[in-house]
Amino acid sequence: MTLYIVSTPIGNLQDITFRAVETLKNCDAIIVEDTRQSAKLLDHYGISKKMISFHKFSEAKKEDEIIAVLESGKSLALISDAGTPLISDPGADLVKRAVEAKIPVIPIPGPSAPITALSASGLDTSRFQFVGFLPRKKQERTEFLEELLEYPGTTIAFESPERLKETLEELAEIAPERKCVVARELTKKFEEIARGRAEELASSVTFRGEMVLLIEGAPQKASPDLQSALDFVHFYQKKQDVSTKDAVLHVARLLNVSKRELYQAAHNWQSREESAKK
Repeated sequence: MTLYIVSTPIGNLQDITFRAVETLKNCDAIIVEDTRQSAKLLDHYGISKKMISFHKFSEAKKEDEIIAVLESGKSLALISDAGTPLISDPGADLVKRAVEAKIPVIPIPGPSAPITALSASGLDTSRFQFVGFLPRKKQERTEFLEELLEYPGTTIAFESPERLKETLEELAEIAPERKCVVARELTKKFEEIARGRAEELASSVTFRGEMVLLIEGAPQKASPDLQSALDFVHFYQKKQDVSTKDAVLHVARLLNVSKRELYQAAHNWQSREESAKK
């Protein structure tokens, strides 16, 4: 009784792991998004298993059936058409129900388009967010992009080839200096990773195939000099007759500086003042 979450290739069939192949061979049945697409992978590796169709239009109806199969003692493997399941693909509610039913859920890691694109992007990899597919409607997408552009790390999104050009043109208007990367058809024959500003990419990228869009994080805001902030703390504390803690909280919010660093500086200053009086 186990539900395996098995990552499959995002393009190149050689990218599957040995463990993934063994898991698919040994499980009782395979839950798939598209039987025709999954059959190509299974045939390639000589895997003959019953496939249970499970896509966004049927997942709510199929969950009871799948949970019942698992509770009967069977082991099932969940795969998507490509990459790591649940990443903008069906399955989140099924995994949640399996966890609630105390059914072991075991991940079999492997390819993931967002992480693959990030690794070759040349953008910051220490901090990033994945937001799935961007909104289809222009107004909603523009508002969403404006919000994303405030994030200090790299943003990774999926976008359809039909809408990507328009999305890049919107980005060029909102944040013309922000670096972007478009990763197209990753690991496939016509793989393309284009880097540049949105305006440049809008006029140079081939808008066909599966696309991943990456956007450079917001530049760090220059914080005021800590000593100047500390001087303001002393001024505000005397003028308002408040505690050091309250003065630090007020100034930190007002000047957008680190509360912890400012409080430490104020504490050190007070310690020096007290030592000088002795």
